Amino acid sequence: MTDAPTTTRSIRRLSVPLGLPYAEGVRRFEELLPAVDVEQFTTLTSWDDVVALAGRAAPLGLMRFWTLDVAPLMVGRAGRECVEYLVGNHVIAERMYRHDRVAMLYAPLRILIHADAAGDAVFVIDQPSSQFDSLGQPEIAAVGRELDGKIAAVLTALGAEPPAALAG
Repeated sequence: MTDAPTTTRSIRRLSVPLGLPYAEGVRRFEELLPAVDVEQFTTLTSWDDVVALAGRAAPLGLMRFWTLDVAPLMVGRAGRECVEYLVGNHVIAERMYRHDRVAMLYAPLRILIHADAAGDAVFVIDQPSSQFDSLGQPEIAAVGRELDGKIAAVLTALGAEPPAALAG
């Protein structure tokens, strides 16, 4: 057996209270970031068309690729509302993919919204720049910082105060 190359990294996890009841926080988040219709993209024949459709499909620059309501899977665990999302924009991701396909470990971004003890929504994400910086490539790191800004914009649109760490 040979030793596989390994990387150790630090990440910054951000937990942001939304100041909204859980159900309202989830509803508003899903309105702001529409679910992507992958089928629409697979019928396109040029990258320019992909870029144009992504621009229309992602009003804040991000779209929802996947949603999982975790609570029903946690049978018998009442009061543990939690939904997980994969959120991103493949046009943005391509700018990292061209440099290192390993960037796709972190794109799309994973976002979690859960209810706190009072039933209010909390938005949780591993800061994009802290993930993409671990690849050690300036071009990818720059996109990670751009994604920090997009997450800050989503939080602002939700009426929350973005953490200073997202300001770059």
